Amino acid sequence: MPRPGQSRTTPEERLPERMALGLLFRTFPPELVDRVVAECGRAERRSRLLPARTVVYFVLAICLFEQRSYEQVAQLLTEGLAWARQERTLCTVPTTAAISRARARLGPEPLAALFTELARQSRPAGARTRCARFRQWAVLAIDGTTVDVPDTPENRARYGPSPSRPVPAPTGDSASDTVPRPGPASRSASASGSGFPQVHVVALAECGSHRITGAVLGRLPSGGPPAPLARALFTTLTHGDLLLADCGPADLELLHVARAAGAEVLWRIGLGTGLPVHVGLPDGSYLSDAPCGATGARTAVRVIEEPPYRLVTSLLDPEAAPAGLLAALYDRRWDIRTSLRDLGALSPEGPQVLRSRWPGGVEQEVWGHLLVHHTIRSLLGSA
Repeated sequence: MPRPGQSRTTPEERLPERMALGLLFRTFPPELVDRVVAECGRAERRSRLLPARTVVYFVLAICLFEQRSYEQVAQLLTEGLAWARQERTLCTVPTTAAISRARARLGPEPLAALFTELARQSRPAGARTRCARFRQWAVLAIDGTTVDVPDTPENRARYGPSPSRPVPAPTGDSASDTVPRPGPASRSASASGSGFPQVHVVALAECGSHRITGAVLGRLPSGGPPAPLARALFTTLTHGDLLLADCGPADLELLHVARAAGAEVLWRIGLGTGLPVHVGLPDGSYLSDAPCGATGARTAVRVIEEPPYRLVTSLLDPEAAPAGLLAALYDRRWDIRTSLRDLGALSPEGPQVLRSRWPGGVEQEVWGHLLVHHTIRSLLGSA
């Protein structure tokens, strides 16, 4: 069904949209898409109207053109493939039902693998060339957001039951993988319990460039932060990284995961977190130790009091990293909110509910939005 506020356009008016698709084709060339599809075991054994490569481009296109219907995006993609002179172009515009079946065959894995591949390529030889830096460290931040998804039995089973307040029933063809998209007021209500299940996205981003270099998806655990999701991202860190984060007492147990990857940390915790004073330092900070892992072992940290919070860091030398500079540096953590706000339907301030009525499609869309964000950020970074 059409997106709210959509209007029909002439071929001439669609030129910018074709150019946007051309950028996607350039960022994700056919040989790269085909390789990732094959590595995920999604290559076709027979000729189809919608081969896997084309479905990957379609998922990217529905994320790029959020307010377009399936039919409109399919038309744009058909014209864009022909305009870009891509091989294996579509001869006819596929139906909504055919697109939904093709998306189900593809699954989310090729989109996730494509994001991992691009994140790897964007960090040649271990260098983050456009990332904000503190001394010799590249500064990164980690944070999460929740995204409303259609209230279907499949999505509730994967992401948790919807709250008790009723949700308006979707209208239109259920095969279209679409739901009515609420305005900003509805999105705010959703965050406080309007009835939509929510997928939780935890992202790792470079401060400065705002490029998202890692992400994990899952269900938000009740009663606490999603430590298992964050743990998976910590393993992508490396020597020369400095990770900024806001955490609770339990999250300190993940400190050893970041340190094992070779990264340094600068985390904010509440004043109620008990950390003993071992040695006072000239800049007002002090050395302490924090619980590290499930074995009860502890690791050395340095504590900087910044009421009503305190900062803990693995940078123990006050001369190499003075407390005042670290306190000022921590403000760069909010750069990741800029990254998340740039994510369209995934933005915490966004008014949108994802289209997909099944978990595999939800994950396809999330990875698609992350890939589109990567494309835009790469373009801005090369300007």
